[in-house]
Amino acid sequence: MCGIVGYIGKEKNALKVLINGLEHLEYRGYDSSGIAYILNDKLIVKKEPGRIMRLKETIDFNNDSYIGIGHTRWATHGEPNKINSHPHNSEHITIVHNGIIENYLELRKELTNKGYSFKSDTDTEVAAVLLNDLYKKYNDIIKAIQEFKNIVKGAYAIAILCDKEKDTLYAIKKNSPLIIGTSEDANYLASDVPAIIEYTNKYLTLDDGSYAKITKDKVEVYNNDNKLIDLDIKTFDSTYENTNKMGFEHYMLKEIHEEPTVVRRTSNIKTIPNISKYKKIVITACGSAMHAGLVGKYLIEKYANIPVEVEIASEFRYKKLFIDKSSLVIAISQSGETADTLEAVKIAKKYGSTTIGIINVKESSIAREVDKVIYTEAGREIAVATTKAYLSQVEVLALLAYKASKEKDLEEIKKFINDLNELPVLIDTIIDNSNEYKLISKYLYQKEDIFFIGRGIDYALCMEASLKLKEISYIHSEAYAAGELKHGTISLIENGTPVIGIVTDKTIADKTISNLKEVKSRGAYVIYVTTDKLAKKGDFYDKCIILPDINPLLQPLLIIIPLQLMAYYIAKEKGCDIDKPKNLAKSVTVE
Repeated sequence: MCGIVGYIGKEKNALKVLINGLEHLEYRGYDSSGIAYILNDKLIVKKEPGRIMRLKETIDFNNDSYIGIGHTRWATHGEPNKINSHPHNSEHITIVHNGIIENYLELRKELTNKGYSFKSDTDTEVAAVLLNDLYKKYNDIIKAIQEFKNIVKGAYAIAILCDKEKDTLYAIKKNSPLIIGTSEDANYLASDVPAIIEYTNKYLTLDDGSYAKITKDKVEVYNNDNKLIDLDIKTFDSTYENTNKMGFEHYMLKEIHEEPTVVRRTSNIKTIPNISKYKKIVITACGSAMHAGLVGKYLIEKYANIPVEVEIASEFRYKKLFIDKSSLVIAISQSGETADTLEAVKIAKKYGSTTIGIINVKESSIAREVDKVIYTEAGREIAVATTKAYLSQVEVLALLAYKASKEKDLEEIKKFINDLNELPVLIDTIIDNSNEYKLISKYLYQKEDIFFIGRGIDYALCMEASLKLKEISYIHSEAYAAGELKHGTISLIENGTPVIGIVTDKTIADKTISNLKEVKSRGAYVIYVTTDKLAKKGDFYDKCIILPDINPLLQPLLIIIPLQLMAYYIAKEKGCDIDKPKNLAKSVTVE
């Protein structure tokens, strides 16, 4: 999850470049941060727990350094304190690291027996000590890196400073994102393009097992067989987006307000492939992207008549698979760097399956790995809890279902296009009705448990709504298939327990309403979320949220928005850190 940045150049102040880069990578982790740089031929290491602002307060930006590495951390080994923060130093070697060294305990024991001692609880310090030990063995950092690769198991992106080579950076990459940015007067290392896009849009992508030697005017890359190779310099074709909150109190609220624009940008049907030829589709993803996949499953099966399985990517990797050349595997990831999803794509390709990525970040690892990529055009999403990116993923899946539908006449096509064009206007209207959601949130924010129930596609929406709430408010929240209530879960309902029921499918609306009556009769505080045509009067709810009707393919995009806003306002009432909730990071690049 962590973010890495590195700089070596002729003119720019390395400290400003490093901190600026880390601020643009803070979505990857904000438990702690640190930098290491050379000043007057001496190695300086600065690191602090907490947000990058604390680190900035310890730095004198008037110091001119022209080489350094930086890191923002999401803790995996050891608590987020100053000792466990990166960079880690061992005599001649200083490193920052993203990933997990799986055999670090075994290596730590071997190195301890050699006489080394350890200050931190991290696997990264073990990597630093090992590299230092190998460097002393060979007196050659390249040979040390080559042997390091043979010894270490796991995933890693590592940036290296060696005190004997003060004008050179080194980097190693395996199963964790790392790019090299290039320009006339400097070269850069980064986990992601936003860290360096203000300085250059030219970059190289490192393959797994490769490593690099970087000076201010030269980049040498070696492949997994230790051969020097030439790599094509790529151009990032997007500009760095403004990260100003534009007057909004939080990025999450700003990004919800951007959803009409996002939907409009993503609605180009001409860019959507026809998937009707596949006998089976498997959607693999994690978190909110997996929930988008569940919505997509219902839409594709209903309209394209193709069986769809949705697999959590971390489970897909380790289970028996029934896919082949006739299968399509769709990988969904906002960042395009989700480690489990990336590995799932690689496995699917070994089975001969066609792979499609639904990705938000251009030229990310998954985007480069899949056979075809569909970009969601959500723009940069800064809040950790996804809103607009999730919405655009659902939209792409709806367009895939529509494109593969075998029963379309001209009138149906016209109506769908009209509804698609009307969608941004309807979303705007829903967002403008925020006062209704604020009032409900003032009642809900003090509750300890909140439940969501629905059937079919509504249950998939419940799962995302529940996740959004617990992510940012820390309230215990669960989503249940409404028909399962009688099989145990209704025992959790007490007087005043909030239950949010989603009812949008007319074929099973009465069934879900019956379930709402069941929980209401046991004292639940029921919030009934439905559409104009399905809204019913009755004593089975306390509050009713009625949303506009639209083409059933697009209805899920309207239903989720008030639930995103309710999660936001509940978290705000509780005083939570909405954009950076505890223990979470935006890009999950470890298993």
